[in-house]
Amino acid sequence: MMMLKTLLISMLLFMKGGAIYDFKVESVDGGKINFSDYKGKKILIVNTASMCGNTPQYAELEKLYKKYEKNLVIIGFPANNFGQQEPGSNAEIKEFCSKKYAVTFPMAAKISVKGDDIHPIYKWLATESKAKHFEPAEVQWNFQKYLLDEKGNLVAVFSPKTQPLSPEVTAAIEKKY
Repeated sequence: MMMLKTLLISMLLFMKGGAIYDFKVESVDGGKINFSDYKGKKILIVNTASMCGNTPQYAELEKLYKKYEKNLVIIGFPANNFGQQEPGSNAEIKEFCSKKYAVTFPMAAKISVKGDDIHPIYKWLATESKAKHFEPAEVQWNFQKYLLDEKGNLVAVFSPKTQPLSPEVTAAIEKKY
C-alpha cells in the first residue's frame, strides 16, 4: 500500500514536470530516500544488479562515493530488467551489497527502470536525457549512470560500461556547472 502511494505521488509530480528534488523513494531497508535532502550536492543515479558482468562496479562506486562524499551522493537502484540479473529480495540485495562490496551509499528498493512498469524517477531521467540529447537516454543495461548537478539539473549520462572512476566521470563530478 505504501509503495503504491509513493508511486502515485511520484507519477503526479512527474506529470507536473517536477524536479529531482520532488522524488521520494523507498530504500532497500524499507526507509525513505528523499532527494530534497541532497540539494547542493551532485547526485549520481545508477541502476544496479548483483549478477551482472558490471557488478564489480560497486567497488568503484563506493570508492567514488568516499572520494567525493562532501559534494556527491550516489544512489543505487537495483533492477531486474536485464537478463534477470537482480532476482533477489531487497533484504538479499542489501546483504550482498554490504558484505561483498561494503556499500555505504544509499540504495533504493528494487524497481523497474524500463518498460510498462518503469519507475517514475527513471521516466523523468529518460525524458530529461532526451530533452538534452544525451546518449544513451533510456537505460540500456545495468550500471548506466545519470549525473545531476548541485541544482538538480541532469548534466551527464554515462553508458553501463563506463567505469565509475574513469576520467570522464570524475571530470564531470569536478566540473562547475
